[in-house]
Amino acid sequence: MATERVVATIALRLAGAGLTAAMAAIHLALWDDGYRDLATIGVLFLLNGIVGGLLALALLATPTRYVGVAAALGALFTAGTLAALIISLTSGLFGFHESLDAELVRGTIVVESAGIIALAALALLARPVQVAKQAHRPGTGPSGRREPARRRGRSTE
Repeated sequence: MATERVVATIALRLAGAGLTAAMAAIHLALWDDGYRDLATIGVLFLLNGIVGGLLALALLATPTRYVGVAAALGALFTAGTLAALIISLTSGLFGFHESLDAELVRGTIVVESAGIIALAALALLARPVQVAKQAHRPGTGPSGRREPARRRGRSTE
C-alpha cells in the first residue's frame, strides 16, 4: 500500500509539473506571438508564464512533506487561469474577447483541465496519513482514548 502511494505521488507530481510547465509555455508562446501588445492581458500572460514555470519547478523541488501545499497552490492557480479563459471566451476579460477558434485555446483548455485534476489529486494524496499504531493498553478503547473509569467491586444495580 505504501509503495503504491509513493508511486502515485511521484506520477502525479511529474504529471502536475509537466502540465503546469505546458500551461506556462503556452502563455509565453502566445505572449511572444502578439498578446504582449494587448493592454493588461499581455502583462497577465507574461506573469502567468513566469509564475507557472516557478510552480512547475516548485512541484519538482519541494520536499515530499510540503508537496501538498505546492500542489494545492498549483491547482488554484491553474483553476484561476482556466476561469479567466472561460470568462474571456464568454463575456470578455479586460476588454479582450477570446475565440474558441483562436490558436491554442482548445489545447489550453485540455492542459489546464488535466492540470487541475492532477494537482488536486496530488494535494489530496500528499496529505499526512494518520495511522493508529498505538497498541491496545488497558483502560483505552479502540481509538486509543481512555475509557471512563469503572469502579471495581461495586455494583450499580
